[in-house]
Amino acid sequence: MSVSRLPPARPDYRARLAADVVRKGRANRFPLAQKLRQSITGLFFRQAHSEPRMLYQAYQSQQDMMWLTRAAACAVVPVLSDVRWGLNDYTPLRKLAAACEVFALADLTHHRPAFGIDAVTVDGHEVPVREEPAHRTAFATLLHFRKDSDAIQPRVLLVAPMSGHFATLLRETVRTMLADHDVYITDWHNARDVPLADGRFGLDEYVEHLITFLGVIGPGAHLVAICQPCVAALAAVAVMAEDGHSAAPLSLTLMAGPIDCRISPTEVNKLATAKPISWFEQNLIGVVPARYPGALRQVYPGFLQLMAFMNMNLERHVNSFREFYEDVLRGDAAKANAKRRFYEEYFAVADLPAEFYLETVSLVFQEFALPLGKLKWRGRTIDPRAIRRTALLTVEGEKDDICALGQTLAAQDLCAGLRQYMRTHYIQAGVGHYGVFSGRRWNDNIYPIVRDVIHVSD
Repeated sequence: MSVSRLPPARPDYRARLAADVVRKGRANRFPLAQKLRQSITGLFFRQAHSEPRMLYQAYQSQQDMMWLTRAAACAVVPVLSDVRWGLNDYTPLRKLAAACEVFALADLTHHRPAFGIDAVTVDGHEVPVREEPAHRTAFATLLHFRKDSDAIQPRVLLVAPMSGHFATLLRETVRTMLADHDVYITDWHNARDVPLADGRFGLDEYVEHLITFLGVIGPGAHLVAICQPCVAALAAVAVMAEDGHSAAPLSLTLMAGPIDCRISPTEVNKLATAKPISWFEQNLIGVVPARYPGALRQVYPGFLQLMAFMNMNLERHVNSFREFYEDVLRGDAAKANAKRRFYEEYFAVADLPAEFYLETVSLVFQEFALPLGKLKWRGRTIDPRAIRRTALLTVEGEKDDICALGQTLAAQDLCAGLRQYMRTHYIQAGVGHYGVFSGRRWNDNIYPIVRDVIHVSD
């Protein structure tokens, strides 16, 4: 989980992205482009100075005010790009169309994109895949990717982070694992869509969801947690082991997770400890506007989390949007569509329940409760030494700037009750945080190890 703080007096990532791309593309010679740049810059500059509890309302007001402008930009693009009109023969109009596409792409959405996994290749044959809810609560759906196949494969629960994005961020992870496994995923709901009457959702409830979901899947399953949920996953397995739960997983894979943030602290870790937890509560927690099902629920807004991620590598994103503008201008559809798909997913944000966010910052990033033996679930101290029959695999990326080397490895020392042959640790050279669970090295190097640990333990 990344921990963010509101930027100082300056426009946020969308203002800089659109304004810089429009300026670099010289599209600011046109009145519409000038209007787009001035509007988003001014609105986001004012939003950064809003009262903390009014932050969400300020954001929503900005979204509402910009709706017509975004709609106009989206409507202009197909007209200017339609070869039947011949308008795309004029360079200034092509630049205007490209600028409008940049502006439209920089918009945020709050709805989960589709996984879009319709088929997968199993043993050389293409097998249809359909999504089926196996269990549902107010805060999450246990989503099963059921394959039309008689093949018996290990059942795996993939634990997606609740960190500002939807579970679809793991789409390629799911697609890869489906070839050899019967895959389930924790499909966390957007907190702003959960009615206040459904109660709180903190770290206790998160762990309880994992225990419940494993019980629904049944004995003999495997657990794979990616990034933020590694702490909760280890806690859930420890509780199940201590209770002799019949559905305790046969293996636990922890990938790039903050088990012990005292080790090689990253900028994310330093930011979490730079302020008291009261600062995070006062400055980063908003209230869901009345128009949504979760009205009046306190949340850590997804758009703030996105700002944190963007500001970590802002120039790279600015350059990516500039390249997108140039790709559209040249008519390079392949490159433009690749960037469009990435940012459509990246800009789909989900709000986090305030309790979960604040407890994660406090217990995981500030108090280091798990490695210090102080983490509790429902009043019970979590003891990873109780894990004796669940094989453990920890995976880290050499260049991970969110969860540094050693932070996930710490789980190996905590699980002192495991025999040595049930422990595996792997460091992937040359990859950052996202490269641990996506991309070429995930597919070619990391996934085979994950698969082998699961199959040997099954």
